[in-house]
Parts: sequence; structure tokens; C-alpha cells
Amino acid sequence: MNRILLFLTGILFLGCLSTPKKESPPNIVWLVAEDQSPEFFPMYAEVPVALPYLSALAKDGVVFENAYSPVPVCAPARSALITGMYPTSLGTHNMRTYNGYRTENQPTINIPSYSPLLPEGVKMFTEYLRAANYYCTNNAKEDYNFKKTDGAWDESGTKAHWKKRTPDQPFFAVINFGISHESQIWNQQDKPLAVAPEEVPLPPVFPDTPVVRKDIAVNYSNLVRLDKQIGEIIEALKEEGLYENTLIFFYGDHGGPFPRYKRALYETGIKVPLVIKFPHQEKAGTRDNQFISFIDFAPTVLSLAGIQPPDYMQGKALFGSFKTEPSSYVFATSDRFDEQTDRVRAVRYKQYKYIRNFTVNLPHALPVKYREQMPMMKELNALWETDSLDEKPALWFQTPKAVEEVYNIDLDPYELNNLAFDPEMKEVLEHLRQKLDEWIIETGDLGEIPEQTLLENWFPNGAVPVLSELQKVDAATEYALSHSNKGASIVWKKATDSLWHPYTQPLPMNKNLVAKAVRIGYKDSPLLVLD
Repeated sequence: MNRILLFLTGILFLGCLSTPKKESPPNIVWLVAEDQSPEFFPMYAEVPVALPYLSALAKDGVVFENAYSPVPVCAPARSALITGMYPTSLGTHNMRTYNGYRTENQPTINIPSYSPLLPEGVKMFTEYLRAANYYCTNNAKEDYNFKKTDGAWDESGTKAHWKKRTPDQPFFAVINFGISHESQIWNQQDKPLAVAPEEVPLPPVFPDTPVVRKDIAVNYSNLVRLDKQIGEIIEALKEEGLYENTLIFFYGDHGGPFPRYKRALYETGIKVPLVIKFPHQEKAGTRDNQFISFIDFAPTVLSLAGIQPPDYMQGKALFGSFKTEPSSYVFATSDRFDEQTDRVRAVRYKQYKYIRNFTVNLPHALPVKYREQMPMMKELNALWETDSLDEKPALWFQTPKAVEEVYNIDLDPYELNNLAFDPEMKEVLEHLRQKLDEWIIETGDLGEIPEQTLLENWFPNGAVPVLSELQKVDAATEYALSHSNKGASIVWKKATDSLWHPYTQPLPMNKNLVAKAVRIGYKDSPLLVLD
């Protein structure tokens, strides 16, 4: 009898071992370095500073060679990240539309602060994560070029943290690092340097002057500070036993902080560093050459979380349950930068880049007041005005610009030799010219419409549209809610709470709840009290 019991116990034990354990949804963390290009990081180039945490993350993850922002400046780029759509399709292509930092936006050109009326159904993708029980936090920048809707985050602010979730609840956390921002080039000028200016690599688009070298050294020093801040997050994940099952994205929100980097459609302005560490370090130490755009981030995150991306998203899910084939093309745009406007479009295909300039009488070096604070920018302006700027750096200032620019990125990574007039490039030129024309039509590029006209179309007489009241259907024990505006979301909360929840199923009666409809660009509906 004892032998039989032992035999049966053994079978049960082996059966338990053979039953696969269901993998819990992965935690997802975005570590966002503001204003940085790949060339400043050790996973892409030889650099004069050590960044141990980022180097270790690259060893644990996949390094992406061709990651791009669709706009070379932050707020429009973030609108793509949070929606999975091109800013030119959303109306968020100008920098900046919604200004959450001050009451006035761009008074000198009569542009107020406004939230564009996004196409029907477009939401911040965190709504889908929250509906699937993810705890979503943003720390702390809400610079999405529109006003966020209630229901997008469990918490957004400087104190937002995944620790506040319920036990075993998966989380999505966005953490922005401002130490690498353009403004820190002048704000950190008097701080100790991590590298001597004479030791920094000098990109060929800049003259070799002490001022230029100092600013580059400041940027590398800021990256040392960035690495330490990122290290604190990684150490916290490890101490809590979360690192293994956490997807970590490290990326820059667009190109580097310097002139001809930020706000430029050259590779220096739109190509970004991207490392993804997958759960359990899957694919660790590998490199990926596929094109990936910020419009791909939202559908990819949803797919990795086991959620089917909505059809309206223009990006591709590059990993996860709903993986699709990557695009062969990357498109990028620039329009208004603060008080300066210059419409430019670009497409990257294989080793080639095509750029179209719509206003050739303006230089690429637009006189953006914010950028004029940088010592390097002052130096470049002074050298240009005295006709003392070297040939290659001077290209950025020259007018008229060519209507079209074509570059072989493999041979000319800094895009200094325009091949648009080369007979051997005729086929490439015509192909990419046509591709851009098709993309402008297919995606409904709103950059063709003057911003003032967009404002008049969205807000007749300057009035922001207001969502109507929710519809309520009483059942025996619950309330079913709906709204006539198909693009609206419904959110609810306890009357005494501050946190809004996405509405996913009928709500119970007698809980003293309130609900409303929300949509990006609209004023919320009146509160519906459920008591």
C-alpha cells in the first residue's frame, strides 16, 4: 500500500511540474532621456565618458540601430508616442499647441494654447492598459501637445510611482529625465565637467572652437548625471524583485540638444537611441536593424501586454501577441517651432534620406529664441555673420535651400552632400518623392493647412466644443452608461475620490458614484451622479 501511495504521489508531483505556469503580464517602464542622439552613448559609438548603468542595460537588452522620432522636438513627438499616430494626422505637429506651463502660448504670432480636436476614437493608449488592470504612472512631464483626459493615468506627477499599485498588479511607468535637455547645456555651464573639452569627439557640422567643445563636454557630463539617475530606477526594480519580469525601454525623445540636431530633420534631429530589455533578458546583447518609429511604440506596448491595438493606430506592433511586419519607410515632419515656422518633410528608406523643403527662402537655422540662449548657438551666429564659418557648418545657414535633398546615410551620416542633382540618384529621388506624396495624402497631413485655419475649423468663434450629458440605463442592480459622441471615453469615480477610472462595464447601484464623458480637445460632459 505504501509503495502504491508513493507511486501515486510521484505521478501527482510530476504532473504539477509538467503543468506550465501562466506568465503574469510584464511590467513596462519607459526611461526617457530628453534631447539625445545615439552617437552620444557607448552602445552606438566610442564616447569619452563611462555610462555603466546604460551599458549594462544594453547588454541585458536589444539595441536598435534605426529608431526614429517623427518630429525633431518634444511635444509633437510625445503626441505620437502616446497615441500611435503621426502628429500631422492629429493636428499636434506644431511646437507647441497646448501649453501647460503658462497662460500665454505664442502671443507674437497670435497662437493661443489649445488642445487640437483629435480624430474620432483616438485616445492616450494608457486607457487600454488601465482597462486591462495595469497601474499606469507618469513622472512627471505631461507635454503631449494636448491636455490629457481624466482616466489616462492612475497617477501623474513628481510623486507618481509603481509602488502605489495593488499587490501583484502589473504596471506601466513613464519616467522622464530632464538633466539631458537642451536647456541644461546652459544651466549646467558652471558645474564640474566629466570630460575635458579637448577630449570630446567633434561632429563635422560644428566648427572647432572652445565654446563648441565646452557645450559638447557639458552634454557628456549631463549624460553621466543621467546614468546615475537611471541607475536609481534600475536598482529599485532589482531590490523589489521586479527587474526580471519588466520590459524596460530606454530612448531619447528626439535628437540631440544642439543646433542642427534638435528641430532638424537630419539624422541628428530624428534618430534616437533605443534599448529594449525584454523579460528574463530575452535576446540579450543583440542588435536590431529594423525601422521603428515612435508611432510604433503604443501598439507594440499594447501587443506585449496581450492587448490588441485599435485599428486607428498608424504604427505597427513590432513585438508581442499581435506582432506585424515593420515598415520599410520612416516619415518625419517639421512645422512650427515656437515662434518660427518652416514646413519640411522627410522619408527614410534603406540607406537613403529624402527631404522636401516647402519654404526655400528660410534657412534651416531658424532664429528660435529658446535656442539662442545656448553658447554654441551664439558662437555659430557670430561666425556666420562675420563670414567666418567653415564650409560644412555653414550649409545649415545658407539660403535659398534646395527644394529637395537626397542623402546616402551609409556614406554620408551627417547629410552634408546633397545628391538630389546626381543623375545616378534619379530613380531613388523619384521613388521617394512619390512615396512622400502618397504619405501626405494617405495620412491627411494637416501641415498643408495654416494653423490659424485649423483653429477656426476646430473652434468656431474661439469656442471649445462641450460634450453632452451621458446616457444612463437603469437595470435591477447596475447602471449601463453610453454617450452619443463615438470618439468619447467614459470615466467614473467615487464622489469622494480624486482618481478617475475607465468605464469598462456597468456600475453597481448605491455606491455614490459620479461619471462623465471625456475626449481630447473637448470640454468634459456634465457630471452624472449615480446614487
